[in-house]
Amino acid sequence: MLRGAAVAAAILSAYGLGMVSGSGTQRHTAVAGGGSVLDEAATKISGQAAKPVGRAELDRAAIEGMLRGLGDRWAQYYSAREYDDVEGRLTGHYSGVGLWLGGDSELRAGGSGVQVASVQPGSAAARAGVLPGDVITGVGSASAAGWGAERVAEALRGRPDQPVELTVERERRTKRFHLVRTPVPAGDVTVTDLPEQARMIRIGAFTRGTGQQVRAAAAGRPPSGGVLLDLRGNPGGLLDEAVETASAFLSGGPVVTYEPRGRPVQNRMVTRTGDARTPLVVLVDAGTASAAEIVAGSLRDRDRAVIIGSRTYGKGSVQEPIRLADGSVIELTVGRYRTPSGRNLDGVGIEPDVAVSADRPPKEAERRARTVLRGLRAALPHKDED
Repeated sequence: MLRGAAVAAAILSAYGLGMVSGSGTQRHTAVAGGGSVLDEAATKISGQAAKPVGRAELDRAAIEGMLRGLGDRWAQYYSAREYDDVEGRLTGHYSGVGLWLGGDSELRAGGSGVQVASVQPGSAAARAGVLPGDVITGVGSASAAGWGAERVAEALRGRPDQPVELTVERERRTKRFHLVRTPVPAGDVTVTDLPEQARMIRIGAFTRGTGQQVRAAAAGRPPSGGVLLDLRGNPGGLLDEAVETASAFLSGGPVVTYEPRGRPVQNRMVTRTGDARTPLVVLVDAGTASAAEIVAGSLRDRDRAVIIGSRTYGKGSVQEPIRLADGSVIELTVGRYRTPSGRNLDGVGIEPDVAVSADRPPKEAERRARTVLRGLRAALPHKDED
């Protein structure tokens, strides 16, 4: 079975040099015409199959087949155009419908669907009447049965002005909304002032610049009532941004240990001193994954925050894009991460300190969080310490 960086070489050799890796040795598969067995197979299929198929389709199928052979559930292939959209999301420039997603919710038919945690004001979803608590059962013509928050988010995002149909279940009734994707104007960080001098910092994803936005929201005049850091429905994103975000609430020390394949272990430390005193609660759910779990895990391991909500997704791996000659990209798992205490969250996730059932409305977790913040505030010394 192919592993790691060998996949890139295997893809290039299979279509160029006619070499693949097998049982630890190099095995030549050249044919009489100078190409590879894969070249020969593609020619035969495109020329003789009853159903017409182009070479580009066959190339994609071959690459995706190799990635499936890895047994890596996160390995993906993108055309050059598809990866442009991915990079757009990572830089915070993308189009969507204005939904923040929560964890799974049980449906009356016995399945589960991803719940809408909140709706961005003024967005396409808000104008159409999508509400927090709606359970997403379909996107476009596809059923969302068995989908996680990350896959739903992927399906809802796309190019500006493109339509997308959203199907939800609300109070045991099915509703359909015809939405048009628009550029996301406010990025992935939203700051809201709450009663009792508290502040909510909502992070939709860890795109470029997220860490600095969170630091700015946490710096200056700290809210005396504490901070709610909302990571519900956050599918992750850039590792550097997760480290910077956690650093905004720590005075120093470790954030995460990154174990890349074939390279020395990296201990990622606090980038610069942050606010380590303001009471802090982190909201999570089953849609909290990857980089979002790095933040939640580091703040909990460092005894900096109380975690409230439901168990997180459990994605403890890091992916890296490898660009091919035609501009397309394969994305591979290149390493694992561990929390400061050494915990591997892959397939396990984070169990909250205060559990709130995923079946409860999103506002219930927020109410519990504000109650905990009041307790944390009351426990603080009455006079400032040096």
